[in-house]
Amino acid sequence: MAKVSALITGASGGIGREIARQLAAAGVAVYVGSRDRERGQRAVGEIGGGARLLVLDVTDDARIASAAGSIEDLDILVNNAGIMVDGKAAPEADVDSFRRTYETNVFAVVAVTNAFLPALRRSAHPRIVNVSSGTGSLAWSTGPNPQFAWQTGGTGAAYRSSKTALNALTVYYAQALEADGFKVNAIAPGLRATNLNARAATSGGDPAEAAAGAVRLAMLPDDGPTGQFFSWDDTVAPW
Repeated sequence: MAKVSALITGASGGIGREIARQLAAAGVAVYVGSRDRERGQRAVGEIGGGARLLVLDVTDDARIASAAGSIEDLDILVNNAGIMVDGKAAPEADVDSFRRTYETNVFAVVAVTNAFLPALRRSAHPRIVNVSSGTGSLAWSTGPNPQFAWQTGGTGAAYRSSKTALNALTVYYAQALEADGFKVNAIAPGLRATNLNARAATSGGDPAEAAAGAVRLAMLPDDGPTGQFFSWDDTVAPW
């Protein structure tokens, strides 16, 4: 029986590296997606468990195609790579900040997912997990007492709206691929100690806690949910 395989983008550090580590510990053959070869190789050494480096710049179409061409079979894709350019509110933000943010957080997810779909279609149990954000929830961002006002954590309009768009993509991929046995879900990892922004770096919680939620979605049974948005603690999050 072939070993289950997974690709995690942006896996050289933070939540992505922890997702890769936990999947490898569970016996999954892990591809550590990293734009930087040196950082990626260092992560592979730390993860162990037969993890392999896949040099992958999610914003470079040629490199995506090359990476996809090197993998024939894939069971799990975790779209973890993401950036935050600034924390500005919409009236102060410039269009270039939105473009750069969406290039990684939205357009790259489409490019990478579509490039690896042929490999995922060869799996008997294909799974896609999109690492989103609670700040992208419109329900949590509205109402008289929103859980996430725009100032929360310095996450501005470009980042937050990109995660709202990612949530929408999750629904659309789930609907389009459900008949083929795919499970496609998004996760809000919560504020974690990563290099996303200054507040995350100094006040964030353990990335391993968030990674465990992503791993649960990556290893869903065939009767598990699809087209859903979950918080890191496995509770359903509102769109």
